[in-house]
Amino acid sequence: MKNWMLLSFVALAMSFPTRANGEVDVAVKVLRFEPKDERRNRDVPLKVYWDGEPTPNPVILFSHGLGGSRENNAYLGEYWASSGYVAVFMQHAGSDEQVWKTARLRQRMAALKSAASLQSSQDRIEDVTFVIDQLTVWNKQKSHPLSNRMDLEHIGMSGHSFGAVTTLAVAGQKLPRNRSFEETRIDAFVAFSPQPGKGLPADQGFGHLAKPMMCMTGTKDASPIDSSFDPAKRREVYAALPEGDKYELVLDGAEHSAFGDSRGLRTRNRNPKHHPAIQQISLRFWDAYLKDDASGKTWLQSDQPLSETGLGDVDVWSWK
Repeated sequence: MKNWMLLSFVALAMSFPTRANGEVDVAVKVLRFEPKDERRNRDVPLKVYWDGEPTPNPVILFSHGLGGSRENNAYLGEYWASSGYVAVFMQHAGSDEQVWKTARLRQRMAALKSAASLQSSQDRIEDVTFVIDQLTVWNKQKSHPLSNRMDLEHIGMSGHSFGAVTTLAVAGQKLPRNRSFEETRIDAFVAFSPQPGKGLPADQGFGHLAKPMMCMTGTKDASPIDSSFDPAKRREVYAALPEGDKYELVLDGAEHSAFGDSRGLRTRNRNPKHHPAIQQISLRFWDAYLKDDASGKTWLQSDQPLSETGLGDVDVWSWK
């Protein structure tokens, strides 16, 4: 039996109505896999969204935030897949939902803070490399459902919160003691709720990153685990990036949860314009840099991302 057949996976065909309000309009398939990195004795659960077409599509990786899972941000996975991408959402053991689900109620915050560690960061970085290696194997494996369905010459990396930390790390962020964990097989990056970190000044950490990058944040994008964190610090990442294919979206009034898809009291004030704008602007970025769409790049380097997505003068769109 082929190795992938030992994995637990579910294939679901889902239809979504219209693209006008940020929804998808083609059938999207969802596959779940449980690959294991034998070297580290570590499972890296995956949720894969794709359009089911035989033509190989560029790949977008997504890394969830602290305490999340591969099920997070489905609104992005479905949207990107409906537009011709294979969206691979990773789950990182040690900093995923099990951290708080297995803790007592009063200990959950402490458990989450403990999981936001250097070890978790290192595990996540190695998860990204492992996943790309695994996708490469599956792409060549004729019996696998994703066989020859992925264009692995064009890979994007994205993530929210701790996932943005992961994204910036594999983009090549410089760390203390001249360390870097750049994953050279990735071509473009989107960081939702980025943060500069505490190791080096932002200009030293990010001033050398030449590949295309987009940062998205909000004016109220605070930290769920650090009440002293100033949301304005998230903008230091974009400010430190060198010129050339760099973009920033700042959503007025958007909190940290604005980029996720959770429900509940904490998200009741979410602006309904934000998700469609996040979907559309991120898609045009991927099209420009993973599909070499010149019109997408022209669109990004204009005021259209605000005027055509329902955003307004209170929001900030920048490029350099």
